[in-house]
Amino acid sequence: MSKYEFLLRISMLGHGKLAIFKKLSQFFVSGLPNQIKDVPFLLEKLGLSQTQQAHCLSISYLHFEPILKWLNNSFPPRSLIAYCDLHYPALLKQISSPPIFLFVMGNAQLLSSPQIAMVGSREFSEYGAQWGRYFAGELAINGLTITSGLALGLDAICHRGALEVAGNTLAVLGSGLAKIAPVSNLKLAQDILAQNGALVSEFLPFENARSEYFPRRNRIISGLSLATFVVEASEKSGSLITARYAIEQNRDVFALPGDIDNQNCSGTHYLIKQGAYLVTQPIDILEHYSGYLSTMDRQVKKQHDDTNNNILYPEIFAVIHHQPIAVDVIASLVDLPIPELTSKLLEMEIAGLIMTVTGGFIRTRTC
Repeated sequence: MSKYEFLLRISMLGHGKLAIFKKLSQFFVSGLPNQIKDVPFLLEKLGLSQTQQAHCLSISYLHFEPILKWLNNSFPPRSLIAYCDLHYPALLKQISSPPIFLFVMGNAQLLSSPQIAMVGSREFSEYGAQWGRYFAGELAINGLTITSGLALGLDAICHRGALEVAGNTLAVLGSGLAKIAPVSNLKLAQDILAQNGALVSEFLPFENARSEYFPRRNRIISGLSLATFVVEASEKSGSLITARYAIEQNRDVFALPGDIDNQNCSGTHYLIKQGAYLVTQPIDILEHYSGYLSTMDRQVKKQHDDTNNNILYPEIFAVIHHQPIAVDVIASLVDLPIPELTSKLLEMEIAGLIMTVTGGFIRTRTC
């Protein structure tokens, strides 16, 4: 019997499966072989009752055939990583309810890379989108894998932020990997795979997404990660579930502050009140994990250079912040005619200092 079929049969036993997988890791310290030669003998050694053994062996192969065919399709690479495998991520093993196995598409090695969970609301502001993308890019450049849930809103923005700088990103799904949800993020999933990222799920490949699956997904997102960073979230956001899991798993929680009158930030402000680390720049996070990263000096040097470089039109830049400001307001503050100001704003936008959004201009850099 193949390793994959054996693992899938064990997974059908119901209560007590994790204990069985733990015994397997003790019996096969070098990892479960690809072929299991004497399955009845192994089931007995694992301590399964006669009823359990009979049930395990009686399930029709046809039940597993579609899953095994899916796993054997090598493009993109697919694998099933079980709790008893050597490559099962060490951080995930530490949580109270680790998944017994993970289906993976793409680069499975990312599961053991230093990761930070970046999560936020589906409903987001320009502020959240700007800083989610910026932090994801900066953290990815410096060696952290950006882990999120492929959800609409800030999850997707953070994945994109990592991809834009050719960084690593990993998406944990609340569905099977053959049923990627939401369908509107299918292109994002394809882009993640095309850039050596990974898609991960504990659910069987053809399992559809369900609302009750998302909290289970969230515990994996936080469990894989050194810390969870909540970018922008209301007090009722599912992102706070991920943060709570992180706290239960004894992981760090970071939160980005925002405007006090922005309801999208009420959840992050609540986390800060409860003791989450307040974050205003990527180095706030990177300093915590310098031991895991070999490229942190790139971030420090970049921030030093950014600070010391001359800013184009600093008098204009000084009045533009992270909430949109209209052209006529800028003109009155810097005492410039609008045609001249518009020309300078265009130069600043080309230089990457500012960007146009609904309602005017905002900064794109933290200079």
